[in-house]
Amino acid sequence: MNTDWLPDSVAKLLGRLVDASAGERLAVSVAAVVASVLLGGVVTFVSGLFAECATPTFGPSCYNPLSVYYYLFLSPLTSSFSLSIMAEQTSLLLFTGLAVAVSFRAGLFNIGTQGQLVLGGLAAALTAVALGPVLPDGAIGGAIIATVAMLAGAIVGGLFAAIPGALKAYFDANEVITTIMLNFVAADVAFFLVSTYFQKPGSGSIETRDVPEAATFSPVVALLMGLVLVAATTYLLWGTSFGYDLRTAGLQTEAAEYAGVDAKRMVVASMTLSGAIGGAGGAVWVLMAVGRWVTGVPPLGFDGITVSVLASNNPLGVLLAGPLFGTMSAGSLSIDFQLGVPRQLVGVIRGLVILFVAMPEFFRMLGARWGLGGGVQ
Repeated sequence: MNTDWLPDSVAKLLGRLVDASAGERLAVSVAAVVASVLLGGVVTFVSGLFAECATPTFGPSCYNPLSVYYYLFLSPLTSSFSLSIMAEQTSLLLFTGLAVAVSFRAGLFNIGTQGQLVLGGLAAALTAVALGPVLPDGAIGGAIIATVAMLAGAIVGGLFAAIPGALKAYFDANEVITTIMLNFVAADVAFFLVSTYFQKPGSGSIETRDVPEAATFSPVVALLMGLVLVAATTYLLWGTSFGYDLRTAGLQTEAAEYAGVDAKRMVVASMTLSGAIGGAGGAVWVLMAVGRWVTGVPPLGFDGITVSVLASNNPLGVLLAGPLFGTMSAGSLSIDFQLGVPRQLVGVIRGLVILFVAMPEFFRMLGARWGLGGGVQ
């Protein structure tokens, strides 16, 4: 693409962002987090100036930023209940953040992880319910059910993500639009199937039957699975020829095709892999968090976008970004109760993190699309 209209200084900066190593981009993300936290403290202090309280707690402000950050980041580490919530949220964000990161590595924007998670979770729930009566009770039967249910979730999520992948590869349909729209399709299809065919008898809400208790697992087990998946995905992307082709096709499509890579096939494959990870995340949500599929699935897929952006779309970076947002999710539960500080301020801090981290990453991807810089990362 012709970029002669760009000032040299801007083109040079964009090229530098494109060529930045994973370590450099991670350092930028960490600096952005620190800056957003500092600014969030200022916002908290100023908000407290306009709040009503009997006694100000931080100078003239009713809100103490130091206390807010203590309950947000440190308090979850002091309670077994909060630790369990943190591990649960972190494990789920590892799956969804990794799913988004894989698609970004291939130069695609998979905004449909939420839909893939919804259908993957439903497939896992129905599989577990169906296998329960035919397999023996106990640890062995539960392990088989959980394994098959996880595979079912991954397969359904992968197949659903392959649809926008094929539309992108063979019809040049914008994957952002198609994946967003398919989120609504997934939610409506799941609602219809459960309410019409798989409704739990006597339940007042739209939900499936409970999965066998032996097939459920703890947040710690889910967290270990997430760590293994991160390691396996990292090796796949940087230790195999498939991963190299996937990254090359995403960053330099023409060069990849010249080298003999089937770029269209890689688009479909990368979206399928991304969706499979998202679908597995839905299975984890069912088997770990709720024990059945229910409507009102939390926006874990959209949170995964935040995690991926914070991690500079690097699977290893997800290991840092996932626990950060998992801790914030657990800590935000006690802020309102303990301090009387509106939980919406946590959303402000998260929004600042997204904004500060997303801007360099956005301009880096923009520079890559414009052909500035060089090299496959």
